[in-house]
Amino acid sequence: MNIGLGLPIDNPNALLTWARQADASPFTTLGLLDRVVYDNPEPLVTLAVLAGATTRVRVQTEVLLAPHHNTAILAKQTATLDRLSGGRFTLGIGVGGREDDCRVTGTDLRRRGRRLDEQMESLRWTWAGRPYAEGVGPIGPLPATPGGPEVLFGGFAPAALERVARWGDGFLGAALPPAHMDRLFRDVEKAWQKHERPGRPRLVAQANVAVGESSMIDDARANLLRYYAFTGRADYMADGLLTSAEAVRDTVAGFAGIGADEVILYCWSSDVDQVARLADVVFG
Repeated sequence: MNIGLGLPIDNPNALLTWARQADASPFTTLGLLDRVVYDNPEPLVTLAVLAGATTRVRVQTEVLLAPHHNTAILAKQTATLDRLSGGRFTLGIGVGGREDDCRVTGTDLRRRGRRLDEQMESLRWTWAGRPYAEGVGPIGPLPATPGGPEVLFGGFAPAALERVARWGDGFLGAALPPAHMDRLFRDVEKAWQKHERPGRPRLVAQANVAVGESSMIDDARANLLRYYAFTGRADYMADGLLTSAEAVRDTVAGFAGIGADEVILYCWSSDVDQVARLADVVFG
């Protein structure tokens, strides 16, 4: 089972160091979240920079809130990132749920799921090199990955799990322990079979982590509380933060036990020593 890192968002200037250290370690993926009305770096721009500073590790949106993006531009950006990274890009994608993000981007909060379905049809069409629309030519460049970059859908609703089978390559589940993630993984597999997709979906789990001194853990908790304040469940999210080597190892083992192909350890402290510490915990 692969293990990746989710990148912190409170100090963008440190992310090049994070990426280079991760590239020199056994971690397989660097993930970065997406928000609009928040003090986070834009994920596609940031991951393009990080892909150029690395040679091995994959880069992944976790997850990109696609309904807030112009579809044609998104097709071009993602194909370009996949091309320039040599096929090391994974598009984690979802609908989002923040009213303020919808307001500033002109997105209809009530139909963002339908918009994502429409976008996926256009993205798949465009990545295959077909004309974007009647009377309009193709949008290049072609991605390095035939048919487009790997697509993982995030979410909990049945519609999100169905999208995995209809449009995706796999599922990215976050903020649930292995015992609860197991049901979502199995539901994804059932949807995959229902749609008669060949092979199996890739199953990826995310866990929030911060391992180190108490001051660093306090900073991580504060970042979590601030980021998830809009959900009304911020305390629950902070309480789920894994802060010991034993908790991280047990959770990784739990996800392996339910068939995860990869676990992303999402870091909520910008202390770059997290890379080495977590590597010691899971690979040492």
